[in-house]
Amino acid sequence: MRIAIIGMGKMGSWLARHMAEENSVAVFDLDAKKAAGIPGAKVLAKIEGLKDFKPELLVNAVSLQNTIDGFRQAMPYLPHDCVISDMASVKGGLEKFYGACGFRFASVHPMFGPTFANMESLREENVVVISESDHEALEFFTKFFAKLGVKVHEFSFKEHDEMMAYSLTTPFVSSLVFASCVDKTAVPGATFARHMKIAKGLLSEDDHLLCEILFNPESVRQIERINSRLEFLKHVIKAKDYDEARDFLDKLRKKIA
Repeated sequence: MRIAIIGMGKMGSWLARHMAEENSVAVFDLDAKKAAGIPGAKVLAKIEGLKDFKPELLVNAVSLQNTIDGFRQAMPYLPHDCVISDMASVKGGLEKFYGACGFRFASVHPMFGPTFANMESLREENVVVISESDHEALEFFTKFFAKLGVKVHEFSFKEHDEMMAYSLTTPFVSSLVFASCVDKTAVPGATFARHMKIAKGLLSEDDHLLCEILFNPESVRQIERINSRLEFLKHVIKAKDYDEARDFLDKLRKKIA
């Protein structure tokens, strides 16, 4: 298959390396240095180069805030039968965009990245594919990720963003609250140090990405759940109720088992 990938950040570069193993791949990035050095991939000097390459699949891996703009810049140079795809972690207005763009599409969300995942060993990682996507494109991405050992899950656009409020907003908010309470004069224990490592990794991410995940319309509901659990825990601590504390801890162990 002829695959063009725009956006040679961490995810785009990773996709290009693996997709080039069995496909004809062309890559483009506004920063030409990022596009260079992908084994087996052709570097496009300009976005207009898509016209001559004639991709069957366009993978849009630009930053989240530029996803739709990236499509709009590429689309004039794509064959009409090209499938366009995104890797966005929050789908937001993409469903509406796809409905009006005139191209077949596939929407995908790899739920792993170089900050925390071992990108060369992904057998414990997950990817979400959106059920409204083109059937043939979904089959391609499902086989691509399954071959790498990634667990593939299928959700609708709505289900995806609801799920992301749980699986992303919850740990993000927890880490941000932890970071906001850090006292540099304290002597850190092992658990503290592990939390600190996670918080530093999270805060090394792009600000816009973090904000878009937090601004997910479903996030507020999830934060309200967190607040209710904190209020209950505060109640248990104030009361010094060992029986209630043990019952609470037992329920938590069962939840995460």
